[in-house]
Amino acid sequence: MAQNVEPGRKSGLLWFHLAALFAVTAWGQSFISTRVLLDNGLGPVQIYVLRSTIAYIFLLLISCRNLRSNSLRDEALLMLCGMCAGSIYFITENTAMEYTLVSNVALITALAPLLTALLLGMLYRNERPSRGTWIGSAVAFVGVACVIFNSSVSLEVNPLGDLLAFLAAVSWAIYSILLRSLNVNYSGIFITRKIFFYGVITALPFFFLEPNDAPVSVLGRPAVFGNLLFLSLVASLAAFLIWAIVVKRLGAVIASNYLYVSPIVTLVAAWLVLGEKISFMGYLGCALIIGGLWVGERINRADDLAHRTSRRH
Repeated sequence: MAQNVEPGRKSGLLWFHLAALFAVTAWGQSFISTRVLLDNGLGPVQIYVLRSTIAYIFLLLISCRNLRSNSLRDEALLMLCGMCAGSIYFITENTAMEYTLVSNVALITALAPLLTALLLGMLYRNERPSRGTWIGSAVAFVGVACVIFNSSVSLEVNPLGDLLAFLAAVSWAIYSILLRSLNVNYSGIFITRKIFFYGVITALPFFFLEPNDAPVSVLGRPAVFGNLLFLSLVASLAAFLIWAIVVKRLGAVIASNYLYVSPIVTLVAAWLVLGEKISFMGYLGCALIIGGLWVGERINRADDLAHRTSRRH
């Protein structure tokens, strides 16, 4: 007799899938909020340092115990995690936009889920990408390209900018793998707090080197204050904390696939907030992203069922 999936376990995992959607929704909206802050004169590194510092302070108020990890090795891994998910990722991504098209950056950084699956497969034999993961990711990636080229089909090769964007994607993939190992011994709130701490510390040299003529009074503008608060408390604090928990429960590969949804959120937010139009390519991209994730999951379920059936016989 075939075993039925436990209803409690199935409904429990559903909450983590919904949590993953919340995190990527916040990150998708963060592009719009960052654009507003840039238009008000704030620099890219300044925005990152401000949002991460505010998030760190709030996390410290919530949980100020256990400030140290269990070993120097773990502390080094946490510092690397903070750099990969914080200073390196955001600085390379934002700097890349100064040398290449935004569409190039968005498309190349969307490689992060595929890179995560590849790196995990190289490091852990039992986590090699499945057939469904490859097919679903390929379809979703094409959808991401359609969403990115919603209003333009221009694609130029700019070696420096494109390389920086690729480094950002690699950085996020490494962060996902580090998070997988750190989740075994530490809570999500501890890891997230360390990520913000080391992210800010390693970004400070770039912060002082970045030219910025914006007066401090700009922070008092409602648009600046509101978007900075969103980036700090929602896109940083809440989203990263939730993401640490999601990766622990769903796994790095499954969680990373939800990153494909982020461009859809950015597209819709740009339409609502900035008044940007959505073309046929945009609608097609959204359909391909959702369809790719659905098809990949269906193939994986069918393969798992076939594997269990063959083992019984």
